[in-house]
Amino acid sequence: MIFKALGAPSRRNKQNRRKLLAIFEEKSMSIVNLEPRPIWRFFSELNSIPRPSKKEEKVRRWVIGLGKQWGLETLTDEVGNVLIRKPATAGMEMKRHIVLQSHLDMVCQKNNDTEFDFDTEGIRMYVDGDWIRAKGTTLGADNGIGVATILAILDSSDIPHPAIDALFTIDEETGMTGALGLKGGFLQGDILLNLDTEDDDELSIGCAGGVDVTSKGSFEVEVIQSGVKQMCIRLTGGSGGHSGMDIHKGIANVNKLMNRILLEGLGEVDFRIASVRGGGLRNAIPRESEAIIVMDPADEKDLKSTLMSAFEGVKSEYSKTDPDLILSCTVQKTTVTHAMPEEDQLAVLMAIQAVPVGIYRMSPDIDNLVQTSNNLARVEIEDGTIGLHCLCRSSVDSEKNDHANSIACAFGLAGLQTEFSGQYPGWMPNPSSAIVATMKELYEEKYNESPRVLACHAGLECGILGTNYPEMDMVSFGPNIRGAHSPDECVQISSVQKFWEFFLEALQRIPNQP
Repeated sequence: MIFKALGAPSRRNKQNRRKLLAIFEEKSMSIVNLEPRPIWRFFSELNSIPRPSKKEEKVRRWVIGLGKQWGLETLTDEVGNVLIRKPATAGMEMKRHIVLQSHLDMVCQKNNDTEFDFDTEGIRMYVDGDWIRAKGTTLGADNGIGVATILAILDSSDIPHPAIDALFTIDEETGMTGALGLKGGFLQGDILLNLDTEDDDELSIGCAGGVDVTSKGSFEVEVIQSGVKQMCIRLTGGSGGHSGMDIHKGIANVNKLMNRILLEGLGEVDFRIASVRGGGLRNAIPRESEAIIVMDPADEKDLKSTLMSAFEGVKSEYSKTDPDLILSCTVQKTTVTHAMPEEDQLAVLMAIQAVPVGIYRMSPDIDNLVQTSNNLARVEIEDGTIGLHCLCRSSVDSEKNDHANSIACAFGLAGLQTEFSGQYPGWMPNPSSAIVATMKELYEEKYNESPRVLACHAGLECGILGTNYPEMDMVSFGPNIRGAHSPDECVQISSVQKFWEFFLEALQRIPNQP
């Protein structure tokens, strides 16, 4: 919010902005002095490099340069994944060859009042007690802490470890195309440690698969008559979050709520929709939505009253999960020239209302595991076009496909055409995994309690990698990260210390070769 208050880019405001950026740079410098220093140093360097999904070239060059600087074998594959090999340290040569894996890209989300360009700027980090946060944006701890941890091992000269394949994949957050494009034979290790889990007392042994559901259509615009009023309806303040890991929390899907409010308003007052824009990335629960409508000036008071009445119900329902929800209805100078015809807008609103979001089914086999869900991530209605973007997840492929078909059918009733893309498999848990047993035993020895060994509803790359490496034994773990995929994302400093100590001992527990 402080950057918004600077106003127009006058000389004074530019000077103030530079001062504020300098403050964040100074705070970022203090992060490198935290323990464990190797992780925080590399995390700080990593976060100075823009790395949106599908735009990882700068960060790829940086990682490749580090591998060559260290004199290690450094390779890239056809799709852009980076592999750095490091031989075993003295005395560890007989251990099994391992793969350490994390992804280079990050989810790019920011608050509406934050000025930030993910393509050109580094993340503005700061210390908040026991947590590291970013100013108004996602932090990139998902999966930057994992990347930094692997780099710390590759850079070390005094940490015992077996032979390592360090695999840095691309585009995990918007399609997992890096993992999907990785071919068999590229990796030499037979144990994979994935560092992309977000609770330090958890060992992940399975995950959901997913499919992108994209529905599109068009309509003949209706020319707006003179004398109408234009209203901007904004629904903001949703908590947001990871559309897999946070889906069980009942967080508001603001796209669905905006649709509900518009539909209730239309039941009382006639208006036409000029545009609706809400949400963003498929793997983030949408936090904000904006609709532009036109109406008869005589209906302004009644429409505002109806919309606010609908919102009061919404706010009450989500008071625990989304306490900061705000609805604003602002009459503006009429600038739009066309809108949706009555029949088309009703069909689309009803179709969106019918589409399920959130949990569809819990697992009957694993306690407290979401089996199947859907996230209506983005809604775009403007200039005669309609685009609706969902991410459907499930740990059961047949149910995932059926749920996706149900979504397509609902949108089909409004005349929309649906395509499925970006499909990736889930990771089936292996209850007899030797590496999981080793990690569980180590955790119990160190902390006098058992870790949570479970599958998650997020999309980890392990399931995809396992298709070309079916014999690879896999486990995923990491430090406490909260609010991933939202500007509330943060990582716990003390948890990173715990994770690092556990990880170093795990490297020494790797079993010997058969």
